[in-house]
Amino acid sequence: MQCERNRTVVEVKGWSERVTRDAGILSLGSCFSMEIGNKLAEEGYGICSNPFGVLYNPASIANSIDFLAHGRIFTDSDVVPRNTNPVRAGHTVGPQPGHRPIAPDGDGYVSFYHHGSFTRKSPEEFLLNANTSLAAASSAFRKAKWIMVTFGTSWVYRHIERDIIVSNCHKHPAWEFRRELLTVEDITDRWDDIVKAFPDKHFIFTVSPIRHRKDGMHGNQISKAILLLAVEHLVSAFPNTHYFPAYEIVLDELRDYSWFADDLVHPSPETVNIVWERFRTSVL
Repeated sequence: MQCERNRTVVEVKGWSERVTRDAGILSLGSCFSMEIGNKLAEEGYGICSNPFGVLYNPASIANSIDFLAHGRIFTDSDVVPRNTNPVRAGHTVGPQPGHRPIAPDGDGYVSFYHHGSFTRKSPEEFLLNANTSLAAASSAFRKAKWIMVTFGTSWVYRHIERDIIVSNCHKHPAWEFRRELLTVEDITDRWDDIVKAFPDKHFIFTVSPIRHRKDGMHGNQISKAILLLAVEHLVSAFPNTHYFPAYEIVLDELRDYSWFADDLVHPSPETVNIVWERFRTSVL
């Protein structure tokens, strides 16, 4: 790490093996992964980017790889309404085991494994779209040499009745979920198995620099620390894993708020371009 006036530069050494245009790439994770994925697509790289939509936590990203690798399609049992507001939907407040609510008009249907962008007007439309995307992404996963993974948070929500960690709560009432903080071991146990299962693929891990303010600033820091420790374990344990320091470039090198968007949380377009240029010179 070298210092310049009013700026501490995070050094990123060039990798011995570079990502080439003929090597398939699959990108999974937070909206930061979407930004880099879009840049790669613009440069002509063959990339499949976030086939389940934006995902934030390591457990949900691992679930998506299970779907891609094992070919399990989404079925009617996976479909849930987006927004089960008890007043609008005509339900009473409180848990109703075994009850499958109807989506209020206009909210549509989705699954707990997808981002809200996958919402469709009917369960049939959702399943058609989700499984079409899954089939294309499964093919891309099998062909991909590089898997880009961006972890955003260690905080997760577990759906109590289904006993699954969800990718998105989809406006369901709080009583349906239990909020949990993944441990380093929770993450590494799951991802050790994934990396071991695919020794022919290279995994590029990044940690999103976007602060999750709803967790509180201290809670966000604890969350990011867990992610960084988990990634450090993976990169130390497996030769086909790599770390790109997007988190450090944004929060240590470009730490002034002038490098952020108006919400003071997301990186500005200029910041994304800087990170992209560092990625391109060291990885591509």
